[in-house]
Amino acid sequence: MKVLNHTISDRNLFQKQLLIYFRDAKNVVFLNSNDSEKTNLLAISNSNFVSSEMNQFGFISYDYKNKIEDLYSDHYDGIAFPEKHFFTPQILFEIGESNVEISFESDFEEKNANQLISEIESISVDFKESKKIKILPRITKEEYLTTIIDLKKHIKLGNIYEVNFCQEYYSEQVEIDPIDIYIKLNKKSPTPFSCFVKFEDKYLMSASPERYIQKSGNKILSQPIKGTAKRGENPEEDELIKKELFNDPKERSENVMIVDLVRNDLSRIAKKDSIVVDELCGIYTFPQVHQMISTVSGEVKKEVDFETILKATFPMGSMTGAPKLRAMKLIEKYEKTKRGLYSGTVGYINEKGDFDFSVVIRSIAYNSKNNYLSFMVGGAITNQSDPEKEYEECLLKAKAMLEVLSD
Repeated sequence: MKVLNHTISDRNLFQKQLLIYFRDAKNVVFLNSNDSEKTNLLAISNSNFVSSEMNQFGFISYDYKNKIEDLYSDHYDGIAFPEKHFFTPQILFEIGESNVEISFESDFEEKNANQLISEIESISVDFKESKKIKILPRITKEEYLTTIIDLKKHIKLGNIYEVNFCQEYYSEQVEIDPIDIYIKLNKKSPTPFSCFVKFEDKYLMSASPERYIQKSGNKILSQPIKGTAKRGENPEEDELIKKELFNDPKERSENVMIVDLVRNDLSRIAKKDSIVVDELCGIYTFPQVHQMISTVSGEVKKEVDFETILKATFPMGSMTGAPKLRAMKLIEKYEKTKRGLYSGTVGYINEKGDFDFSVVIRSIAYNSKNNYLSFMVGGAITNQSDPEKEYEECLLKAKAMLEVLSD
């Protein structure tokens, strides 16, 4: 790969221009930290070629679980992302606050790269006025409440401690500009694991706040989210809500159960006695919500590769429940649609074998071939769950996506 450095004056504008310029590429992964001190990554390829000795970008859908455990999924999937897809970029943009490092295939001459940059920076970022989209729930509120009651019966019987139940919102025969929707979603809800993904005619527009798993050297780290509260009307109310969330016994018990699950998962691929809980039930504030986030880390055994780590930890416990296998069986029984890329992960693996992957939540998926749009929201159900409050939490998580689509 050849490398070219280029100075930019407006990172936000340049990123929009990049997405528009490469809108017809077969593979696009844009990883956006929404942090000026961190580097954003945009990987482009018109080929599905993947090299284990070079950078890889891609995604893993929730239903990859069927390759890991003796599970199945036969619900409807209107988006139809593949279970797992990675590619090695033909062009990779590493975008800093004022500088872009562009890596490109060796047969791509530098003069062509300079011409490419000139073309990108000449692009207008104006979008056509989008139509309001009618979003429908896959299940009624009454069906949701009844399901929560049924799931709590399983908990009372001791079949399970916690299960993450999700519901789909969708729209059929709808035409959108996925780049426009992503930009609007990111403006409304700028999060540390925001991403835009395109694979052929399938798109993901994500405002995820959650990291699934990261490896740097021999250190591995996971940051599960469990515990959500609305934002206040003013700073004083915000602080009160944050304190209430931190001290809420239900939210804390949800979080602690998943932390225990993550510790158990990581222990399968980590050195003995290396697993530590760096932070338990930390409260973090985002534009739409406050979240309770814990951090668990450890040291990876030398002989462990990415596939082994994936099989030990996927799907992430925050999106299943505990025990994980039993939770996934109940999810299949009670949910009405396949999760697809929702509850899956997006990220990259570099040439050293280090990687970073998000949890796909707060995300809109779209299939431009069949004009089907979908997003899912859910939450952890425990013995302490109030069905009405769980439903309200779903609406809170759906708020930014509903506003963007009906803008």
